[in-house]
Amino acid sequence: MEIFGREREQNQLRLSLDSGMPELVAVYGRRRVGKTYLIRRYFNDKFDFYLTGVYQGTKKEQLQNFQKQLNHYADASFPLTDNWFDAFDQLKTYLQHLNKKRVIVFIDEMPWLDTPKSRFLKAFELFWNSWGATQEKLMFIVCGSATTWMMNKLIGDKGGLHNRTSRNIHLSPFNLYETEAYLRSRKIRLSHLQIAECYMILGGVPYYLSLLETDKSLSQNIDNLFFHKDGVMKNEYYFLLRSLFNEASLYSRIIELISSKNKGLTQKEIKESLRISDSGKLTEVLNNLVACDMVNRYSAFGKTSRDNIYQISDPFIHFYLTFAKNYNGKDEHRWTNMLDNPTRTAWSGYAFELICLLHLNQIKQRLGIAGILTQTCSWINADTSSRQQIDLVIDRRDQVVNLCEIKYSRAKYEITKKYSDYMVERLEAFRQQTKTRKALHLTMITTSGLADNEYAGEIQSVVDLDDLFRPSI
Repeated sequence: MEIFGREREQNQLRLSLDSGMPELVAVYGRRRVGKTYLIRRYFNDKFDFYLTGVYQGTKKEQLQNFQKQLNHYADASFPLTDNWFDAFDQLKTYLQHLNKKRVIVFIDEMPWLDTPKSRFLKAFELFWNSWGATQEKLMFIVCGSATTWMMNKLIGDKGGLHNRTSRNIHLSPFNLYETEAYLRSRKIRLSHLQIAECYMILGGVPYYLSLLETDKSLSQNIDNLFFHKDGVMKNEYYFLLRSLFNEASLYSRIIELISSKNKGLTQKEIKESLRISDSGKLTEVLNNLVACDMVNRYSAFGKTSRDNIYQISDPFIHFYLTFAKNYNGKDEHRWTNMLDNPTRTAWSGYAFELICLLHLNQIKQRLGIAGILTQTCSWINADTSSRQQIDLVIDRRDQVVNLCEIKYSRAKYEITKKYSDYMVERLEAFRQQTKTRKALHLTMITTSGLADNEYAGEIQSVVDLDDLFRPSI
């Protein structure tokens, strides 16, 4: 099957393959994002050694699996060992006798091999530093969904593996352009608005998209996946957290708190709400959630990093917590029957905002500022009685600030006199409070474009849904 998108990642693999140097390549990203698929398809499953960790397996079970795979690839009878130091010595013995220009080793779900007290990482460290890093023909790929382990114990290790990875590939979900290409490859043809709604529910996670059935409407598919008694996605949220984090319950508490506040929370607000005493631990959790593409971290205009706001950035998690987490199982057609439900309407508005924040590259392309240095943030009026907020502020190096208003609408969005006055009033409040001397451009980002009326002239630039389907540059 074809690899859709992933051009940058494929280029990184190509450079590693052709470098003529020892390569330790780390590939990481959330569960179901397609890490294993990418590597196996790119190399056409032609590895000199391939091993995948056993989820929640014991040290003995991991070593038994290692021995089985080693004997398969080596066509030999290496004895079962009881420690990873000997296991990696056996791997070294096999690999050093291969007479090949490039030797490719792939260990998938490496974090699962690192069971308590197994000293797996110490053994791998010795293997790589004493031998692997000297072998010009060796390309060693390690992969893991447990992003915290990959970031802290491998890529960010402060000990013997410090700066040992030659390339770090962070695999993120598809964007809208890639999602459309993938769905078309599976004979699923939807309008851009329908694809956007699909993305608002499943995100750009390839595995989730692969579950859509071609003979059913999008609403029928969502009902079957989330609300049917045997729905495949009913428990995915819990599997996702357990596969990524050892302290899944703590992560869940923080995710669910942030998700309950559409506009996001500061670290101080999270700490106070959950009564977390260890600030260092909270910082670690938030950094891990950002690294896993589950939470977005951004600043308010004119604020320091101390005032960073954390907001859910994973569409699937936001949808699941809004509609499926507390589902009582009484209506297997819940999503179809909620078409005009106010909760669904409110969710649509925020979920579209989330999509826009995930497609800043495409928004900048449409505005003609792709090559200009920018900083994106939000803004809240310091006068709390006014309740004015701008969800997306694009602060540009060319002395312009785009104040972006994001609206989800199935028809062209029509600006009324009241709303036009509100936007102008908010623009002036922004100018006065920030003391900026830059030009302020009102920008509308909508699903279906802007209706042409007497108030549309107040808007300097318009971005519509079709613009978000551009390929990244």
